[in-house]
Amino acid sequence: MSPYRNLEEYNMDITDEIKEKFSSVIDEIGEDKHREGLLKTPERAAKAMLFLTQGYKQDAEEILKGAMFKEDYDDMVIIKDIELYSLCEHHMLPFFGKAHVAYIPNGHIVGLSKIPRIVDVFARRLQVQERLTHDILECINNTLKPKGVAVVIEASHMCMMMRGVQKQNSVTTTSGFRGQFEKIETRNEFLKLISSDLS
Repeated sequence: MSPYRNLEEYNMDITDEIKEKFSSVIDEIGEDKHREGLLKTPERAAKAMLFLTQGYKQDAEEILKGAMFKEDYDDMVIIKDIELYSLCEHHMLPFFGKAHVAYIPNGHIVGLSKIPRIVDVFARRLQVQERLTHDILECINNTLKPKGVAVVIEASHMCMMMRGVQKQNSVTTTSGFRGQFEKIETRNEFLKLISSDLS
């Protein structure tokens, strides 16, 4: 038996509906959907779309609640350079980059892997970067109830790079701060730490 197991599961009724729509799109743009290279493209595209939007079926707060632990630690916790991939809701083109997240515990810490999972839950939806930043920030703030939360996202948007203004080197940065991170000295410490190379 192969050691590899494909863990992606799809509702085939929904997949088939989306597959038919992709097939129509291929027709409408003037391609031959019966061409060998495109025969399985509608199904692949349908499954890709379902994978890239799986965040709608995930509960970010429950993920955090499932890994909260009582702890007296009350200094800054930073998880930086979290890879993220999302779809712009305006053109359904990818945007990608990294998120930096910090919180100051208030009696509870959370398993470190859960913060990147929260980023993925909200990124795997049709998004704008501004709302993605806010969603991550508010989820951590409302669920963990820390003394402070900070989120910074840096991303490149294919809707700006491939079409429209076609600016390949532009990067968009968004940020959000709650609690103690609204104090300039705490915020500056966080910003300094995420921009430094500690290795």
